[in-house]
Amino acid sequence: MSPPIAPPGWSRWLVPPAALSVHLSIGQAYAWSVFKPPLESALDLSGTQSALPFQLGIVMLGLSAAFGGTLVERNGPRWAMTVALVCFSSGFLLSALGAATEQYWLIVLGYGFVGGIGLGIGYISPVSTLIKWFPDRPGMATGIAIMGFGGGALIASPWSAQMLESFGADNTGIALAFLVHGMSYAVFMLLGVLLVRVPRAERPTASGPVAVEGVQVSARGAVRTPQFWCLWVVLCMNVTAGIGILEKAAPMITDFFANTATPVTATAAAGFVALLSAANMAGRIVWSSTSDLVGRKNIYRLYLGAGALMYLLIALFGDSSKPLFILCALVILSFYGGGFATIPAYLKDLFGTYQVGAIHGRLLTAWSTAGVLGPLIVNWIADRQEEAGKDGSALYGTSFIIMIGLLVVGFVANELVRPVHPRHHVTTQKEATDVRRQQPESA
Repeated sequence: MSPPIAPPGWSRWLVPPAALSVHLSIGQAYAWSVFKPPLESALDLSGTQSALPFQLGIVMLGLSAAFGGTLVERNGPRWAMTVALVCFSSGFLLSALGAATEQYWLIVLGYGFVGGIGLGIGYISPVSTLIKWFPDRPGMATGIAIMGFGGGALIASPWSAQMLESFGADNTGIALAFLVHGMSYAVFMLLGVLLVRVPRAERPTASGPVAVEGVQVSARGAVRTPQFWCLWVVLCMNVTAGIGILEKAAPMITDFFANTATPVTATAAAGFVALLSAANMAGRIVWSSTSDLVGRKNIYRLYLGAGALMYLLIALFGDSSKPLFILCALVILSFYGGGFATIPAYLKDLFGTYQVGAIHGRLLTAWSTAGVLGPLIVNWIADRQEEAGKDGSALYGTSFIIMIGLLVVGFVANELVRPVHPRHHVTTQKEATDVRRQQPESA
């Protein structure tokens, strides 16, 4: 499965489309909230239960990225994209079977466990390759590709809503929608498998990758540094805050304005999910590119500090102004997406390019934690408030205050990031070779 080496004259600008074909597909995960109300109705589930496939998918994303990071570095992006294609599409097919037979555990297994492995391997598949192709603009390069993951719901949300309207919102209609998703994404992801190339070994050229220089830290060495764990906290807090809105976006905006003169319809709620996806996608390219100019620490100050302010505005005034609610949510999701796109470049700045793909995979365990934490906070509190007889925006006030506190924790962690101590550096070619040999096969 080794990808072809790029021939002389190959344009590095052909690599981002290969990454995008995978990321736009697996980015469907962000449209899960469109399926929540139909699943709750068809299978008699609570909001917390209907979030489980998404939560497990994010958990498996982080775990598979962590344990598969070294394998991706070793086997290359084509191998990784193929694994992602098989797992992600198979997850939808299992979910279709589960919906058709009303066996919810099959949906959890398919979409959450099997599909989640596809999410993780697919997510990290192009990162190291892109950084090697674009050493001069790592933030922009990873932003272009990871933008696709954020933008996946921009396509999947209205598409899913239309299928549910056409097929029906019962278990049979849901099963058909899952089936179409699985088959369609398999074809689209195959384009990336066929197109991806890795850079040639020559050093450096004006339009291609440059020689590895400066600080270089192995994946094993990186997890022993305080910098890694500070960034782990930064990513976890930023993702928790964003995913808390994203996972429950459609029912959240419906609840917020249910008791007003202008309630939100199901179609409008799906449109809101698509808008959030657009902000998520735009933030990944705009903010990550900006980080190449202002620095990674400064851009995370914006994500975390301004993000806390947006949550405060929603908590205080969100139910009194629909434009304010939507604007604040869009800003939060742009920071959420920007955080994902900027983190590989932040890692490259601190640890070098040597094993940045494997380091990135290990850091994504923060996403696994946030994938449980964010939806759990919002859904569990909303369920308890509903049991207490509350409705509307009152379902979410407490969870939003918690999100503000988490963003403050992330802001402090970002301030603690310092350059990596030289004792963690890989300093010689022999040492680099020794580190490679020491990497476990299952790392």
